[in-house]
Amino acid sequence: MKNWYKILSVIFILYTLVWGLLNPVPRLDILNETIRNVYYHVPIWFAMLFMMTVSLIQSILALTKNNLDNDTKAFNAAIVGFFFSLPGLTTGSIWAKYTWGTWWTFQDPKLNGVAISILIYLAYFILRYSVDDELKRARISAVYNVFAFVMMNVFIMVLPRLTDSLHPGNGGNPAFSQYDMDNNMRMVFYPAVLGWIFFSCWLYNIKNRISFIKNKLND
Repeated sequence: MKNWYKILSVIFILYTLVWGLLNPVPRLDILNETIRNVYYHVPIWFAMLFMMTVSLIQSILALTKNNLDNDTKAFNAAIVGFFFSLPGLTTGSIWAKYTWGTWWTFQDPKLNGVAISILIYLAYFILRYSVDDELKRARISAVYNVFAFVMMNVFIMVLPRLTDSLHPGNGGNPAFSQYDMDNNMRMVFYPAVLGWIFFSCWLYNIKNRISFIKNKLND
């Protein structure tokens, strides 16, 4: 049963896609039915953060062990994490349009932090392709990846909590779990988080297998 997490990812995601639209939700001003987006937008970001954490760990292992396999795994995890940032950004933008009246606002530090974080990781990918020597690329990329992870957390986790922010849970605003995440929503939200994280692991495993096959062919 080594593929158990793949099965669970399909079950949980299908469950949240269907029941997330059917189960009752709190009737709140402004949010109304858009609160259902918490089942999709937030879990996707959880998956992104999980993959970036995996990438960080693999980069640290690449530095300590001087192992190219860990460097490849760090790169693959960052690719998968970056992939999840795109639907995370899209669902957030749609949510903002229906609750804040705009697709994007530069008045929200978390949105700006997300944009900066994406650019930081884009620079990581560009950096990797600008160095030909494998060992040198692995060490430089690993160091930069540690920096990228720290800066991402500063921009999307720390600064929004220190300044005014429109996001729930930031800038003095209560998080969903504090004022409107009832038991009905939790029955969908937690499986959604697990489902998208398991799905990210599935994609990560595929990327690693593709990299392994390419290395074998090159050798």
